[in-house]
Amino acid sequence: MKIRSSLLTLACCLFAIVCFAANDTMMGTWKLNESKSKLSASVPKNQTVTYEAAGDSVKVTIEGTAPDGKATHSEWTGKFDGKDYPSTGNPNEDMRSAKQINDRTLQVVSKKEGKVVLTAHVVVAPDGKTRTVTVSGTDAQGKKYKAVAVYDKQ
Repeated sequence: MKIRSSLLTLACCLFAIVCFAANDTMMGTWKLNESKSKLSASVPKNQTVTYEAAGDSVKVTIEGTAPDGKATHSEWTGKFDGKDYPSTGNPNEDMRSAKQINDRTLQVVSKKEGKVVLTAHVVVAPDGKTRTVTVSGTDAQGKKYKAVAVYDKQ
């Protein structure tokens, strides 16, 4: 009986570790690899993206460059549950939602005044060293764009 209880406890611990690791995949700081990315000069460049725990939520901080060369800073704190949470610092959005598709994939939707302005498919490579973000959006002038940004884990 002791062996069975020990094995059951071990199995529960391993399951908990796997669940935690799945949620931990996005966490950390990611730096844009411009040579591997396909970005238009007319869209902002997110130079670094940092995911960190904020209680039972995740805080995402983005440092970048606007098309005119000015530095940008935005923040979003929410859960990967597909619900809208406020976004600050980005004049092109006021709400963002993120939905976890699997342990390495997020679907992100940004909105401005209730209207979708950007969708992004975020995938972390199986080795956890790179993150690819495929974006479709509408810029401040109403022009549609597509971009692929590749990030390296720091």
